[in-house]
Amino acid sequence: MGKRISQALRAGARGLLASVAALAGSLTLFVLTVLSIAFVPLGVGLLTTPAAVAAVRRHANRRRVWAAEWAGVRVAEAYRPLPADVRRGLAGQVRRTAHLLRDPATWRDLRWLLVDASAGTVSAMLAPALFAYGVQGFVLAAGLWAAFRQDPYWYAFVPVSGPATGLLAAALGAVLLGAGVRYAPDVLRGHFLLTRSLLDPGRDEELARRVERLTRTRHDAVDASAGELRRIERDLHDGAQARLVAVGMDLGVVEALIEKDPARAKELIGQARRSSADALNELRDLVRGIHPPVLAERGLGDAVRALALRMPVATEVSVDLPGRAQAPVESAAYFTVSEALANAVKHAGAGRVRIDLWHSGGVLRATVTDDGRGGARIGNGSGLSGLERRLGTFDGVLAVSSPAGGPTVVTMEIPCELS
Repeated sequence: MGKRISQALRAGARGLLASVAALAGSLTLFVLTVLSIAFVPLGVGLLTTPAAVAAVRRHANRRRVWAAEWAGVRVAEAYRPLPADVRRGLAGQVRRTAHLLRDPATWRDLRWLLVDASAGTVSAMLAPALFAYGVQGFVLAAGLWAAFRQDPYWYAFVPVSGPATGLLAAALGAVLLGAGVRYAPDVLRGHFLLTRSLLDPGRDEELARRVERLTRTRHDAVDASAGELRRIERDLHDGAQARLVAVGMDLGVVEALIEKDPARAKELIGQARRSSADALNELRDLVRGIHPPVLAERGLGDAVRALALRMPVATEVSVDLPGRAQAPVESAAYFTVSEALANAVKHAGAGRVRIDLWHSGGVLRATVTDDGRGGARIGNGSGLSGLERRLGTFDGVLAVSSPAGGPTVVTMEIPCELS
């Protein structure tokens, strides 16, 4: 019972915070953004609209986080990425504004702001109102109805004017408090379900966005595969192939010296043996870079544990995988985790890393958390952009939370089923 009361009170406080954010934040942003868009033909809006839309999206994303953390309601984010060739200056600002105004999500956010400032405020206020109005019933029962300077004072349908009607107000207040304890979390969830109905893209738009994203990532995957083949060819040519050629030449010299200079021939045989061993090690490293044997033999969980054992910093691993994903998915997840670990050591200066790997709801998830200096970002040619493209081939996503000073959390999600 105590836990339920605590959850209900927490829901009431969160509902109050959401109502303030809806009334003050959403209404203010709606007015400013509409005015900015209206001034686009005058030229002023070209300078202000990108900043206004960015503020709206930050506000909407904060509400998405609240919906997920407070009510377990997931609200999809479907903003079109800004073209990579948009430059600074007036021309770039014009293109940026045009791109934002063509994005359906911009107009969906504006519609949500308007509804959130009205119906959203009311729905968010219902949870704290149950408690506030219930407490008022006990205040009236204590004989303080006269402080309201009305005779009688109407408390809902109860006219409070004396001790008897005060007891009726207390009874009604108890009912409202009980309803608050029982239904406040559900009422708050209803508020966020309203948010989702307005912010979530429609099915057709979501499918079109996924097709566009998969088309883009398919081209990226083809380019990445071609680059990987060139790297393998280069490594074979400069490494193992060169060593095997040297072994062949040494053996040819041995054949000529085996009778004339046995000591020299023996020395060359030892050199050929060392060269062949080096070539074998390079081939093993090359194969490990393509598809690690431990990944093929033992699965993703053990492969990640093997990665952690080779880390130069303290690394914790938590794996909860009841089965195995398809080989391409395991490979993408493995190399994503591997690159995130390398970044934690090389760039973040981390002293401790934690890896969590699990599967739930048809999605393979992995997080790599480090205590480094933070500041990691996706984009600007960073290695994280390559990981995002790799996961995009499987309709997966990569998210990075890395405030200055750390910690950095790299989260990967790939839709898949386990065998």
